[in-house]
Amino acid sequence: MNFSSEIRRELMRNVPKKRCCDLALLRAFLDTSGTIAQGRGGGFSFTSENEDIAGYMLGIVEKLFCVRMTVEGAVRDPKHGRDKLTFSYRGEGGAAFAEELLNARLLPCCEQAYLRGAYLGSGSCTLPRGDSKTGYHLEFVFRTRERALALLEILDGLQLIGSIVKRGEKSVVYCKSREAIADFLSVVGAEGALKTLEDVSAVREENNQENRVLNCLAGNADRAAMASAEQTVAFAHLKKTGLLLSLPEPLRAAAEGRLLYPTLSLAELAEKLSVSKSCLNHRIRKLMQIYTEHL
Repeated sequence: MNFSSEIRRELMRNVPKKRCCDLALLRAFLDTSGTIAQGRGGGFSFTSENEDIAGYMLGIVEKLFCVRMTVEGAVRDPKHGRDKLTFSYRGEGGAAFAEELLNARLLPCCEQAYLRGAYLGSGSCTLPRGDSKTGYHLEFVFRTRERALALLEILDGLQLIGSIVKRGEKSVVYCKSREAIADFLSVVGAEGALKTLEDVSAVREENNQENRVLNCLAGNADRAAMASAEQTVAFAHLKKTGLLLSLPEPLRAAAEGRLLYPTLSLAELAEKLSVSKSCLNHRIRKLMQIYTEHL
């Protein structure tokens, strides 16, 4: 089961307790995967290839309006190899039900239900896995920009950062921040999915930290190799010009040691010469200064 499905399964474990929240959930679901028609012959319909989601929403409709939706048609989805079923209600009271859905006020208690309905209708969420370049991504696909902006306003009110983009005829609201996705999962009550997100984030941060350490070590190794090469060139010049013989014995020993072991790190060379790293570093700096002054 992928992460998007994990979230959906959690959301369907909860059914709103208030009628206003039921209306908000159904309205969001229809805004993303259905239609609401007013006037004569009014009613509503939605399309779904997921039997569990369809059953959940049919239950919400029956709870709200005491009616049952019927299967209007089925279309084969070649990409997923599944049938997309269209459910509709256009019977008695359909126009009144549609009007109630369209005019329902979204109260503060309804925001969680609206977010749940929108996610069940068209939501998806991906997490980074392994070496994949895929990052954190949460999105909702709406039929109209107007309804996408309505969701964006809800997210903003909950201090969740979202953006909107046009994708063909649809409008997509999305978040790419791990923190925003975590906050969304907390708001909608998907605690299991939130735990999964935290586990993935912890592993990713650990891997990132290891990569930072390795990059730092590699960078330090490169700088140490370059410094060793510069010292070897400098000390070979001092030796060739005879200037090395005129220097005090500790400086001569440091120079000869570097020429003898050009690939050793400063710490390794200090151990070879039986001196401290700081002492050797001081002597090498002095030798480099002499080399620079006599160029």
